[in-house]
Amino acid sequence: MNNSNSRRDFIKTSALVTGGLMTSPFIVPGAYAAPANELKLAVIGCGGRGTGAVFQAFETGHPIKLVAMADAFRDRLDNSYKPIMEKYGAGKVDVPEERKYTGFDGYKKAIADADVVILASPPGFRPSHFEEAVRQGKQIFMEKPVATDAAGIRKVLAAAEVAKAKKLNVVVGLQRHYQNNYRETIKRIHDGQIGDITGGQVYWNDGGVWVRERKPGMTEMEYQMRNWYYFNWLCGDHITEQHVHNIDIANWVKQGYPVKAEGTGGREIRTGKEHGEIFDHHVITFTYADGSVIHSECRHFPGATNRVDETFQGTKGKVYLSAGNHGVMTDWKGNALYTHDRENQPNPYQQEHDELWAALVKGEYKFADAENAAKSTMTAIMGRYATYSGKPLTWDEALNGTVDLFPETLAWDVNPKLLPGPDGFYPHAVPGKTKVI
Repeated sequence: MNNSNSRRDFIKTSALVTGGLMTSPFIVPGAYAAPANELKLAVIGCGGRGTGAVFQAFETGHPIKLVAMADAFRDRLDNSYKPIMEKYGAGKVDVPEERKYTGFDGYKKAIADADVVILASPPGFRPSHFEEAVRQGKQIFMEKPVATDAAGIRKVLAAAEVAKAKKLNVVVGLQRHYQNNYRETIKRIHDGQIGDITGGQVYWNDGGVWVRERKPGMTEMEYQMRNWYYFNWLCGDHITEQHVHNIDIANWVKQGYPVKAEGTGGREIRTGKEHGEIFDHHVITFTYADGSVIHSECRHFPGATNRVDETFQGTKGKVYLSAGNHGVMTDWKGNALYTHDRENQPNPYQQEHDELWAALVKGEYKFADAENAAKSTMTAIMGRYATYSGKPLTWDEALNGTVDLFPETLAWDVNPKLLPGPDGFYPHAVPGKTKVI
């Protein structure tokens, strides 16, 4: 997937920011070699997605043993360990107390214990966790999105280059890349069955997600981490955390990344103190290097019509895709060009693990998902920058932005950068006023 923003140009730009990342502490010569016996697994981030990924790893049927777990919160670690142990038992799970790590730095020790790591903490932590896993030379499955701001994206892209040099497999949980209807239909798009793609529409419209209430005695850091979805340093807003899936499909279909974004958004329904700073709707137009425009839309409106899918138009026809195994291509007269067989389709969440672990047990180097995942995440972040600022932005302006959302220090008694006002409400972006880069 290429455009005018080449990898070479990116590295020249990002080297100024990432400094010594590519130097000797990171580089370890030699390719990956499969261990003779069981592959040792660690999970970093023990919420629902991290726990689910452990289940999916075990369901591949390969010789895997979970040997370490890490989470900022002990209760989340315990709530993950219990169902894993109950289902798979001591034959697959060997995580004694000394390998149950909590707090902000436990991930480093858990990574050191394993051959393969699952990175599933809130997205704001992904750049540092990925960087450390690469530094230690581990095979990696990490969830999307891979960062929440441009500073994090630059870190991930730099580490992705090192992962390739070390021949470390990296699979990212943009699972549509491992879903047959997307693979088969997009292959036909790239083969030219509907001509050149001139436009498209991608959607993630639904009723929203959970809210976790503030409890007595919580520090501000703990509250924001417990309610992480509503704070941009942790989540990146729902355009980044969820809609990245659909935006990534647009990039895949276009075989590139947008050069400009402009749009609008705001807080219409989800406006409470518990909703932090994020918007509840975003509408963006992404312009690609060939002048084609993709319409991007996401919202969290309870009771409104849901829509999560992608459509594209070409010079010879159109296509409809969705996570429900749809893949339908027609010409402009309505004649069928391709209809994907929706029966007996493998679960893409399982498929991405099946393919990763099959390669790992053979000692093969096959997967390098991090660069595309970072650039698709950056596309979503650029969309957020556009809606928050109310101004159009170019890819280069967004990628080289200097606003860093992440706290300078991580500790339970240290405040994040964003704090509530005297009324308990958090400040949020105001289009036309807010600085995003």
